[in-house]
Amino acid sequence: MNVSIDNSALESMQSLLGEQFEETLVFCCSEFERLENDLKLALNSNREEAIRHAHSLKSNAAQFGAISLSSTARAIEQGLMRGDDAAVSENMEQIAEQVAGSKSQLLQWLATNP
Repeated sequence: MNVSIDNSALESMQSLLGEQFEETLVFCCSEFERLENDLKLALNSNREEAIRHAHSLKSNAAQFGAISLSSTARAIEQGLMRGDDAAVSENMEQIAEQVAGSKSQLLQWLATNP
């Protein structure tokens, strides 16, 4: 499975946030993990809450260029909205790896682009 990061999105956010960029990116990476955990907890008990967590994960990931994570979260969100349990299950199998891989690549990008 591929983890893709859009460097131009990161450069745009870095330009926009200036001094706040590093702190915001590190916080965003921890949010990926929190949202993933919240999504997993809500998945079998509260569909509306699970949709909200998937939506937030999708949006946060897209904002910081974590393209593949955003795409996986979008597939989960849409699957939940359609009641497509197979799509949800298939994408949930990838979400932890996408979160970990995206976080790793974003922090590595940060280390090489101070």
